[in-house]
Amino acid sequence: MGKLIRRMGIPTFAVSALLLVVLVAAYAMGQSIPVLFTDILRRVGMNGILVLAMVPAIKSGVGPNFALPIGIVGGLFALMCCMQLDLMGWNLIGCSILLAIIICGLMGWAYGKLMNAVKGAEMTIATYTGFSIVAFFNILWLSLPFSNRKMGWMLGDGLRETIQMDGFAADKIVSNFLSFNIGEVTIPTGMILLLLLTCFVVSVFFKTKTGLAIYAGGVNPKFAEAAGLNIDRSRVIANIISTVLAGIGIIIYSQGYGYAQIYNGPLNMAFPAVAAVLIGGATATKASCVNVVVGVCIFQGLMTAAMPVANALFTGTDLSDIMRQVIQNGVILYALTQVKKGGDR
Repeated sequence: MGKLIRRMGIPTFAVSALLLVVLVAAYAMGQSIPVLFTDILRRVGMNGILVLAMVPAIKSGVGPNFALPIGIVGGLFALMCCMQLDLMGWNLIGCSILLAIIICGLMGWAYGKLMNAVKGAEMTIATYTGFSIVAFFNILWLSLPFSNRKMGWMLGDGLRETIQMDGFAADKIVSNFLSFNIGEVTIPTGMILLLLLTCFVVSVFFKTKTGLAIYAGGVNPKFAEAAGLNIDRSRVIANIISTVLAGIGIIIYSQGYGYAQIYNGPLNMAFPAVAAVLIGGATATKASCVNVVVGVCIFQGLMTAAMPVANALFTGTDLSDIMRQVIQNGVILYALTQVKKGGDR
């Protein structure tokens, strides 16, 4: 048992054990286990690429990307622009992703430059930057001349807080692609395949010369610099990739959720992504796609199963949002206390 715990890491083992307890409690309380597993798989597909966006930043030495909202608002802006053109279905998703790559690439470049200017305080500055970009885009959502009535208020100017994806024939379009049932459990094949494909691309990239340079600079920047590697350039590239993945991730998240949430919707979306990758076994300087897949499954499984159990225990109350915040932030705090800067637990 001790060997298993050391291999998994204390946070991963502890939260996995908690998930198992919650699932047993859900079954004992008469909750539908197939429904829970269907929802867990859906949430894994929705959140997977957002969690994957943590990997390039961590490998570069910047640490967990608390500025994830930069890429998220960039992806939402790309989605809004394509909705303005009244694109539908796969055309909307495909064009939004292509535009998000361009927009988020530019935003990631600027953010990478900022991170190079504040070395040693990256996570703190990243958090403030993520909050600031959301506030800035709140002004843009109200002032930009979007005119498609499916996006705006019935009266007045500006975009609605939530915009329905089914109005553009894109509600769960990726989720339902090649989906099938195993018993009563629905497998969202499209989202799972896209997550695995994106993980594969990121893994292959970090085996290239540029990817290895990014990793070397993150593990030992002084040695990498002495070897002639451009650390600042590597950090910028890593932040561009992280921001682009966040932009793609929010588009996939929106179609799976059924709504595009703007204004303050992206404000706290970095925190569950950070929690998931840490719970998956990542540290402040080491992360892999395996950590992403394991972490998002455990974390989203816990988030999904714990809510109905908590509401059943406290009948007559709706503690779902409170419990979500307690569990999510508790997991982040616990995982961070187990992380040593040197990369070992």
